[in-house]
Amino acid sequence: MGLSLLCMMGFFLLSTVICGNAEGPPEPTVTLQPSTTQIYRAPPKPTVTLQPPWTQIYRGETVTVRCEIHGGEGAQWTYKWRPAKVNTPPTSNEYRISSATESDSGGYSCRGRRNSSWTEWSDITTLKVTALPKPTVTLQPSNTQIYSGETVTVRCEIQGNEGAQWTYEWRPAEVNTPPTSNEYRISSAAESDSGGYSCRGRRNSSWTEWSDITTLKVTVPSKPTVTLQPSWTQIYSGETVTVSCEIQGGEGAQWTYEWRRGQVNTGHTSNEYRIIRATESDSGGYSCRGRRDYMLTEWSDIITLTVSSKPKAELRADNTAVPVGGSVTLTCSVSPSSSSPSSSSSSSSSSSSSSSGWKYYWYRDGKSSEPVRNEQISVSEGGLYWCRGGRGEPVYYTEDSEPVWIDTTASIRPVVTLHPNWSEIYRGETITVRCEIHGGDTEWDYEWETNSIIKPPNQNEYRIISASSLISGNYRCKGKMKSSQRKTTEWSDSVTLTVSDNEPRPVLTVSPSWLSPGASVTLNCEVEHPSAGWSFYWYKAVPDLKTFNYKSSSYELLPDGSGTAQDSYIIHGQTHTAGYVCRAGRGDPEYHTDHSQPKFVWSADVHSAASLTVSPDRVQHFTSDSVSLTCEGNFTEWRVRKFSEDGRLSVCRRMTGSTCNIKALKSHTGVYWCESGSGEFSSAVNITVQNDDVPILVSPVHPVTEGASVNLSCILKTQKILSNVFFYHNDKLIQNDTRGELKISAVSKSDEGFYKCQYSGRESAQSWMSVKVTVSGADSSSSPVWLMVGLVCGVSLIIILLLLLYRCRQSKYSCFTRSIQSESHSLGSSTNHGVNQNETHVYDSVHPGTNHIYDSVTPVEDNRNGSDEHQDVTYALIELKNFEKKRKHHKPEQSAVYSEVKTGAAEDSLMYAEVKHPKKGKAKKKAGKSSPAADAAVYSEVTLGSFPGQ
Repeated sequence: MGLSLLCMMGFFLLSTVICGNAEGPPEPTVTLQPSTTQIYRAPPKPTVTLQPPWTQIYRGETVTVRCEIHGGEGAQWTYKWRPAKVNTPPTSNEYRISSATESDSGGYSCRGRRNSSWTEWSDITTLKVTALPKPTVTLQPSNTQIYSGETVTVRCEIQGNEGAQWTYEWRPAEVNTPPTSNEYRISSAAESDSGGYSCRGRRNSSWTEWSDITTLKVTVPSKPTVTLQPSWTQIYSGETVTVSCEIQGGEGAQWTYEWRRGQVNTGHTSNEYRIIRATESDSGGYSCRGRRDYMLTEWSDIITLTVSSKPKAELRADNTAVPVGGSVTLTCSVSPSSSSPSSSSSSSSSSSSSSSGWKYYWYRDGKSSEPVRNEQISVSEGGLYWCRGGRGEPVYYTEDSEPVWIDTTASIRPVVTLHPNWSEIYRGETITVRCEIHGGDTEWDYEWETNSIIKPPNQNEYRIISASSLISGNYRCKGKMKSSQRKTTEWSDSVTLTVSDNEPRPVLTVSPSWLSPGASVTLNCEVEHPSAGWSFYWYKAVPDLKTFNYKSSSYELLPDGSGTAQDSYIIHGQTHTAGYVCRAGRGDPEYHTDHSQPKFVWSADVHSAASLTVSPDRVQHFTSDSVSLTCEGNFTEWRVRKFSEDGRLSVCRRMTGSTCNIKALKSHTGVYWCESGSGEFSSAVNITVQNDDVPILVSPVHPVTEGASVNLSCILKTQKILSNVFFYHNDKLIQNDTRGELKISAVSKSDEGFYKCQYSGRESAQSWMSVKVTVSGADSSSSPVWLMVGLVCGVSLIIILLLLLYRCRQSKYSCFTRSIQSESHSLGSSTNHGVNQNETHVYDSVHPGTNHIYDSVTPVEDNRNGSDEHQDVTYALIELKNFEKKRKHHKPEQSAVYSEVKTGAAEDSLMYAEVKHPKKGKAKKKAGKSSPAADAAVYSEVTLGSFPGQ
């Protein structure tokens, strides 16, 4: 303010002098101190600038940092800098950074001073020093795969310094003279332009690193693809569809298109055309190809479009009645269903009908619902339902479906039962399927549901007579109230009924299959479903008289063998070889299975009514050996049977009289026995046929009686008896010396078992040698007196029995029966003994030393008609005991005498008499009593001629 006033006063004085006296003193001069004509009330704010003006430079470059105060250019300024990382900045308005490094990065500001006045600090200008950037190669258009004939620009881009002065170097795979600019253009690309492109930039003397390689691939256009939008190959009359031709990877190229439908070219040149309100004439195969300049693609694959007449919706219900507290699922579908899009379509199709774009409209009792995508709904109310489908815009509707009535279900569940309760039955059986509704007095109509071929009638039960596989399946039922047909019960649970076309055949097993005479045999009959109400029938197998085959007509029912509840049957006292069969039955009327295959119980007892002899008498034979098997016994029409190792039953076809002659083969190995036309069986033997290059063991085919001697030898095909033979018993070496035979002077039960021999490292097969145990005569320690008494009593008893037998045969057993019963009644009580089939048994027991004689007579058949088919066997047992005496002596052991009496051929009878007497034993003084001794027995055989009158 003072400066302005001073100027005005100076100007006034100068004017006065000039105007008042032109000739006056010289004009004064005004000067300023300081001499600037411009002073600042407040100095301006400086500005920091960069030259060149890049806030980002690269390492090694040069930049000038300048502080500018606008309007004060002529003033004498000094400067102060505040760079972030420069400790001693210059006082001039600029300084130069040569070969910049990252440490030069930071914010720069400055201020100026004139006289004693400072400007404020400038705004901060930030300088960033970085390493040279890595360029990037880009393509325009940006596709790395183009088609031949197209144009592409390859560009090198350095991010962050677009305005800098760069020169470029290129390294394309197949370009010899690349440009120095940041891009170059490839016109009408060929496959030779394919390759990898990279670049680098230079500014001043600094080079960037090489860019990553960008690969360009130039190919011939790919095969076009025809697509449909919507992607349904099955549409309906009136719908709209767009057919498009797509060339993958060539979307940016200028293509014209050719179309072909049914081999007839269409006039469309664009890549798609639209079919509005399609008709059946639009059905057919569509294909396309593309053209650009002179080049044509190949034809696309054909996609077939089918246009059908307007469809009708179909409504299905998983149940016709709403379960109590539950719901029913309704399914609406459009038929024929939409085909899946072709494999060339870019969109994948769901297998459900919802992929065809349908929405579903549901109606109940005339009321409609909002359209839904889901083709299924759940309803919990009864009523009349129907549906239809719609799709597209505007909506294209199908025909309405047929209505479905859904009933309301009462909380009652029927039960399906089978009578008899067998889930699996056999063809020809009778069974009843019944629907039972328990509770209340409501009258019901019945409905059945089954997956079998035959549906039961709408009644509460279905009786199946002579079942077949046609009725196999699951059965369930429900009831409808007669008073209200719209109210039903729930469906019952399903019951599965299976009818097997395979006629059941039981399997019979016998145990033991080889028996000791008099042992018990157990038969077991096994059926596939043992708990399904079977009863069992047991038979003796008798060969047919003419063919010697086993037929059901020749099976004889065993005693108490008809319809037993148990699947096993025990035969007591089996003494000879026999065959058995079984079958099962059940139901009402009773259904019978087929008979089982015969099973055999073999006995090696040579004292049976018939016998089989083998010549040569040995178990093992060489191949090609002549072997004769002869049946002996008082019967005719013998046949030799064989049971082979593989379980097959056969009969000898080369019988000469009662002899079977075979030329031994390996297949002849098996069990052999004799059968007569009237069903008698011989003992059975094992036959083994060996190869000629191994030795065989010579061992007897029949059991060896205990106490007898036996010789076992080892021979070759030459029949020569060998020496230096190893003999084994149950795989244990028992003899190894120069002898060629194994001699057993007195066979005992411990000698029973498997035997084999070995010669020169070659081993025979093993054979079983059976030892028959007989009850020996009186022990040497027995009293001779008691032995004589026993013999006398035995002979006396035999005479008595012969007289009784003679009288009873004359009176057809009646006298004998009455006599025995009378004696039994007067002398003592009767005892029970086992009875064998088709035999008459009589047992007498006389006890010396007591006042009683015990007898028991149990005839199986009266045989009053004089038939010769049955044997009569009488057993008598006489026991002699010591009378109590006070004198001391050894208490003798008991012994027994058995006699066998054979009658004439017309009617054989067997009698056995047993006389038991005490044996001698050493006296043991203990309270005046002697210890008991074991029983012994003596057997004798008496053969009688024919009875008079027979």
